[in-house]
Amino acid sequence: MSTPFYVSPQQAMADRAEYARKGIARGRSVVVLQYTDGVVFVAENPSRALHKVSEIYDRIAFAAVGKYNEFENLRIGGVRYADLRGYTYDRADVTARGLANVYAQTLGTIFSSAAEKPYEVELIVAEVGNAPEDDQIYRLPHDGSIVDEHGSVAVGGSADQISSYLDQRHRDGMTLGEALKLAVESLSRDNNGGERTLTAEQLEVATLDRTRPQQRKFKRILGRQLSRLLEENGAAVSAAGEDREGAGDEPSDSEGASGSEGGPDTGK
Repeated sequence: MSTPFYVSPQQAMADRAEYARKGIARGRSVVVLQYTDGVVFVAENPSRALHKVSEIYDRIAFAAVGKYNEFENLRIGGVRYADLRGYTYDRADVTARGLANVYAQTLGTIFSSAAEKPYEVELIVAEVGNAPEDDQIYRLPHDGSIVDEHGSVAVGGSADQISSYLDQRHRDGMTLGEALKLAVESLSRDNNGGERTLTAEQLEVATLDRTRPQQRKFKRILGRQLSRLLEENGAAVSAAGEDREGAGDEPSDSEGASGSEGGPDTGK
């Protein structure tokens, strides 16, 4: 009778972590920045059907990189959690901190289970407050840990390099245009220090805008509005972007708890 092959728990967990990190690194990056009126999400994502950035609830949004089917399941679970908690208690009881804790428990359980592979995903959950100091941004790696971020954060792809670039250049009080320009510049840098040209067609941009009068603060920046912001701030933009439809808010029933689209891993 052969002796079963033994792997120490430490080695097994290290192997699972390495597996998940490699899967996440193959995806295109997402950048999240605070600006004076809220939080902006910028993703390199040429797909118009599969989103990396989505609304969860009134003031809360979700961004992810990795395997689409895995983080789409997490997004749907987050929407259900938010809907149920808001309906059972009060809409104000739905917070990014509570949602991040739920995601952390789910990811941690999956990562520790020997019965299934770890999720190849990294998440960002953000909530816009009434003032910049009340904004919350949480990053959740594959193992279920929670990192409280401030100012800027990047996940997926060359996240370390992008984060270093953002840390050196991000500042409080930036306008939306300035924050968008910085995000595009950071995403345009490759691993060798060179720069690519990212067009409006290759970007997915959304904001949590605290100045919006309605209860729901999430909106996508599309088409001519995105092209105009990029041009005004000197970022690369595609001429075709001027011809795209949509300049501002999506229809009120296209996002959020009643069926918003999820984010893809279109970039592996």
